[in-house]
Amino acid sequence: MDATIPKGEQTADRHSHLVQPQNMDWQKTRFPGCEAKTLLFDRSSGLMTALMRFAPGSVLPDHEHVGIEQSYVIEGTLVDKEGPAKGIACKAGEFIWREAGSRHAAWCPDGALILAIFQVPNKFFEADGRVVDASGQDWDETWGHTGAQRARRS
Repeated sequence: MDATIPKGEQTADRHSHLVQPQNMDWQKTRFPGCEAKTLLFDRSSGLMTALMRFAPGSVLPDHEHVGIEQSYVIEGTLVDKEGPAKGIACKAGEFIWREAGSRHAAWCPDGALILAIFQVPNKFFEADGRVVDASGQDWDETWGHTGAQRARRS
């Protein structure tokens, strides 16, 4: 696996990788009020685990989960702002997962700290019609090769 090794990670014979988030800096994302600490990121498959911190009122705009997304809310609340599950709220101590192909916008009315696990990066739908990943890169060019995307086409 060609995984990004976070600063401060300790390894043992390349089998166990200890990540110490308390020693990592929060990284701003392109979404206002959203910061992340990437704990695992496999560039070849798109597999990612991250701590996500949302300021009160922040919104993760219209996006699709290409693979299964798993979220454990440590603090605050994660609410479906738009989409088929509009209004569903996952509170501190609760876990929510979303099926591949699910699409929504998420909102953290009081802020949140979330452990998020993605099989493949989300597709974000821009107002100008582009479909991009969280970093703003063209989704198909960057992630179209992934197994989860091929499985959805079948």
